[in-house]
Amino acid sequence: MSDALAGLYQQVIIDHAKARTGEGPLPDADAEHHERNPTCGDEITVRIRLEPGTDRIADLRWQGAGCSISMASASVLAEMAPGRTVAEFTALADAFRTMLRSRGVGEPDEELLGDAVAFQGVAKFVMRVKCAMLAWVATEASAELAVAR
Repeated sequence: MSDALAGLYQQVIIDHAKARTGEGPLPDADAEHHERNPTCGDEITVRIRLEPGTDRIADLRWQGAGCSISMASASVLAEMAPGRTVAEFTALADAFRTMLRSRGVGEPDEELLGDAVAFQGVAKFVMRVKCAMLAWVATEASAELAVAR
């Protein structure tokens, strides 16, 4: 990854950490799930609402506290998840997880990951991977609960 690209990705993370998308309550949520990273203390609760009669995510909101990586990751996720079916979201989360576990080797699918590709550099810092994944894991659990209802 070039220095210019790394700088651009870092700016995406900083921007999302400061101006967070999807942060706040969702009173009519179909499901919610709380996750905590015991290593650093980051925590998040994700709430989702599905389109009636479908498994398509209509809305996603989150509330949490933590480092800029976990909060920015939740913000990017809140932009990307709505409008996707649970299966589409699961494929997206799997691609994100694969990128984060790559230790910086290989090229992620930028078309699929969109702004989430900004977290590619996190893969080089094993202790930060869980920070980036926290909201995504909570969303996977919320989606499973919502579909089961």
